[in-house]
Amino acid sequence: MDFIETWNKDLKKLNRGKVGAPYTYPECLMVFLAYLHVLLNIDYRGLEGFLRGLSKLVSFDVPDYTTICMRVNKVVIEIKKTLIPYRGKEVVISLDSSGAKVTNRGEWMRQKWKVRRGWIKVHISVDDQNKQVVGIEVTDESVSDTKEFENLIKQSVDNVNATGGVVVQANADGAYDSNDNFKVLESHHITPVIKIRNNEGPTYRSKNPRKGYAREFRESGYRGWRDKYRYGKRWNTEGTFSAVKRKFGEFVRATKVEHMFNEVKLKNLFYNAILRHDKTHKPFFASLV
Repeated sequence: MDFIETWNKDLKKLNRGKVGAPYTYPECLMVFLAYLHVLLNIDYRGLEGFLRGLSKLVSFDVPDYTTICMRVNKVVIEIKKTLIPYRGKEVVISLDSSGAKVTNRGEWMRQKWKVRRGWIKVHISVDDQNKQVVGIEVTDESVSDTKEFENLIKQSVDNVNATGGVVVQANADGAYDSNDNFKVLESHHITPVIKIRNNEGPTYRSKNPRKGYAREFRESGYRGWRDKYRYGKRWNTEGTFSAVKRKFGEFVRATKVEHMFNEVKLKNLFYNAILRHDKTHKPFFASLV
């Protein structure tokens, strides 16, 4: 229970420079409750009851469920605080997206009553060493993969650099094959390993970096190109999606869109924190604040 040990220190930090009524409960307590909420699917009244039972063993002030709801839905965790440090290593990342359900009522309800609530789209980049998420964006289903590519690359570069590493290669499937995406990777000095969707003949006079990779892809053939760049590492994203869904569930409990997006982010970042804790044994909740 990290939040007990750092209660006063965290409150002091949280209230420094705050205008209006000061916070009564530390952020590390809310991170702890957010973890229980997304991992065990405990509702906010249940979380209050859990804390009241816990307070009989270790004395502390217990927030009501309304306060818990408001604070948990606003919990924000920085990705770099959840990462296992790279310490000078070269990092290969892979990008992909997957869906998250907005309800747990199943497909029967949707088909029977013609109810369509849509779904959430999770865009992530995953490293090849620890299979941890180094970049994440959550959108609705209408946003294309390639639209979030530049943002994911920037996040990945910043977060990996912050923990001592450097991104040297980015893997992605044909959905990310666009001139702009190749230019983004070139600007960051990252080797693009994006499957080319079309094998049209390259224009040798073009300055677009995609042309050179398209020519190499065509001349080497898919298998030769795949083996050279170890394109199979792209499947790291699928393993991370699967692990997060199996551990935290495929659907969200929140009802507001912005809270849904935040809940999905928390699931992925708590998964990161679990990987880091297993390897480094750092304090789990206090270190995320």
